[in-house]
Amino acid sequence: MSNRVQIFDTTLRDGEQVPGSQLTTEEKIVVASQLEKLGVDIIEAGFPVSSPGDFRSVVEISKVVREPIICALSRAVQGDIDAAANALEFAKRGRIHTGIGSSDIHIQHKFNTTREKILERAVSATKYAKSKIEDVEFYCEDAGRADLAFLSQLVEAVIAAGATVVNIPDTTGYCLPEQYGNRIKYIFEHVSNIHKATISIHCHNDLGLATANSLAGISQGARQVEVTINGIGERAGNTSLEEVVMAMKVHQEELGLETGINTEFIYPTSQLVSKMMRMPVQANKAIVGRNAFAHSSGIHQDGFLKNNLTYEIMSPQDVGVDKSDIVLTARSGRHALKHRFELLGFSFDKPALDELYTRFLEVADLKKEVNDADLVDLAKTAIPV
Repeated sequence: MSNRVQIFDTTLRDGEQVPGSQLTTEEKIVVASQLEKLGVDIIEAGFPVSSPGDFRSVVEISKVVREPIICALSRAVQGDIDAAANALEFAKRGRIHTGIGSSDIHIQHKFNTTREKILERAVSATKYAKSKIEDVEFYCEDAGRADLAFLSQLVEAVIAAGATVVNIPDTTGYCLPEQYGNRIKYIFEHVSNIHKATISIHCHNDLGLATANSLAGISQGARQVEVTINGIGERAGNTSLEEVVMAMKVHQEELGLETGINTEFIYPTSQLVSKMMRMPVQANKAIVGRNAFAHSSGIHQDGFLKNNLTYEIMSPQDVGVDKSDIVLTARSGRHALKHRFELLGFSFDKPALDELYTRFLEVADLKKEVNDADLVDLAKTAIPV
């Protein structure tokens, strides 16, 4: 089995479903071009049948982006598939992503039908999409809650019908990591033609487990992971590209997996998406939050200044952040204060530093965060005139 995991980015499709974050076609082209620079393997550019604007976006992105596969979403409906195929006319490498619900909850309450008819529709849609384009991905919606035996039957049927990729989404973010990993394992053990397709995973974050579930799925043999920048998406969002990619990189020795992501573009891409989609990144967001490489506790600052490995498991430069940040607050210690003074060109002996530290704490209690201008003012009080 290959150790290369394909990165399928759905920022422009699932990510854009966040209320108030819709992009124009021109904005989508900017984001898609950045995703190409980032090194994603597949860009899900939109859902063409949903609106004229989405159709146009897929068309225009297909003209501009040349390296990643351009993917268009559809339901298991001929009209949807036609729209997807037409929108991909100019794609150097196009993919139709079609599918239908696989859980009994969806089958009975959303489609008001039976498992047998779902199988028929799935096979028919896959064959029809295959007649339009060679690369067809099939999604088994709500696979996280589907009956495993039926799910395996569905996967086997769509692979036989020509699906090149089969997506096993935890659509509602329901699964625990062990449960989701076992689902992927079960499929590999019970689908006879599994070797003819790539298994993909698409996890939502309703319980905050999207990244953990994605890693569990990858560890059981899935070789495509569907993600968004900053983890944006429907409800609580999707698996975060930056989290799953950096988890594989930091644990490369244990997992033995790699991606084609140019990780130094992660932070700039995060900032671009945040700005263009008007979605601020939370300060403590893993990898790309403004505090991800910031240290304010005196104990942490002391260890970090002695050796950055004491409190950082990756380099900020690895993800495109200029440097780590020592934030001076009332929790900071003398080592951090001395370090910042030295960066500003001041050097004090221990008695002077002890006196300055007492004054620093008074300022920090009032201001919460002490900046360089405050330190210069403090330093002047210790320098004889």
